[in-house]
Amino acid sequence: MSILDLIGRSQTLFRQDLDRNDEQLRQIVSRSSFLVLGGAGSIGQAVSKEIFKRNPRKLHIVDISENNMVELVRDIRSSYGYIDGDFQTFALDIGSREYDAFFKSDGLYDYILNLSALKHVRSEKDPYTLMRMIDVNVFNTDKTLQQAIASGVKKYFCVSTDKAANPVNMMGASKRIMEMFLMRRSLEIEISTARFANVAFSDGSLLHGFNQRIEKRQPIVAPNDVRRYFVTPQESGELCLMSCVFGDNRDIFFPKLSEALHLISFADIAVKYLVDKGYEPVLCASEDEARELAKTLPEQGKWPCLFTDSDTTGEKDFEEFFTDQETLDIESFVNLGIIKNEAKFDSQKLSEFEERIDSMKRELVWDKHTLVDLFHYMIPDFGHKETGKYLDSKM
Repeated sequence: MSILDLIGRSQTLFRQDLDRNDEQLRQIVSRSSFLVLGGAGSIGQAVSKEIFKRNPRKLHIVDISENNMVELVRDIRSSYGYIDGDFQTFALDIGSREYDAFFKSDGLYDYILNLSALKHVRSEKDPYTLMRMIDVNVFNTDKTLQQAIASGVKKYFCVSTDKAANPVNMMGASKRIMEMFLMRRSLEIEISTARFANVAFSDGSLLHGFNQRIEKRQPIVAPNDVRRYFVTPQESGELCLMSCVFGDNRDIFFPKLSEALHLISFADIAVKYLVDKGYEPVLCASEDEARELAKTLPEQGKWPCLFTDSDTTGEKDFEEFFTDQETLDIESFVNLGIIKNEAKFDSQKLSEFEERIDSMKRELVWDKHTLVDLFHYMIPDFGHKETGKYLDSKM
């Protein structure tokens, strides 16, 4: 069963838009140079492959994960082979001086695509990981933007998230603040971005975890009251590349809601997944029961499942790609919508955010409450929900 089948779809989202624009896309990519940051994550790999297969003049990929980078190269060589252009990968932290030296040594790119992010809601559970989220999602973005401006890069793309629209968790709010920083720099360089749904079976996702649970003979656990939109990894790469190449300054691309993109629960996907693997799902009443049955059920062609209501911090009741205050273009593409933005930002707030975060880092003292308050200052209608429970406290 394909990923599309598992998420309840029969067709890809962007085929018509790609067919209509692929010749232009190929021409632009083939004569251009690209730097992909965070290129070994699930979305980064998808974007890198979409660029590579269109024969770019130069493609450099940076990611902090050495192992994922090795797998990306093996995947590209096995699927697409080689290109005439300059293809290199670099295992670097884009917040480091080593990265700065790397960029200074070249820096000659037409397009920079930043896919690096801390994406998990669970990363807001402690103040230290939360501060790293702010660093990666906001300040590393702004730093690489400034470097792009200084080196004359034509276009900067940065991935956002549907959770930035009316955010209820710190991850979504950090991306919303990142978008504010993007607006400020858009006066100096062309910028585009994208908001989209969950990427099915992406690294670290609940769906990706299903594979590990089967391999390790552990129960399948999923919320039964959370319904989400899903895109495939390839669709995420296609969306990002089209936003990068075709987006006007300050555009935010998103997938249009249609019959091809619909809500489905994690529990429903879990059932489809197990049936595809040849197992009958067996519903359990508790973690203890599920763990115990995992010792015996697989031999019977059955698999223990625990489907529960969601009660953890940061879960949004519904997903949305835009707010009712944003201006939309839904005519330019068949299955892609575009949020059209003016360069609206509050310079004083952005400067104060930078100063307050810098002060906390110098003192090496901060707490989550202070950071949440600062986020509320930046986003007055931030609907943060603190339940005191986090995903790490659940199976």
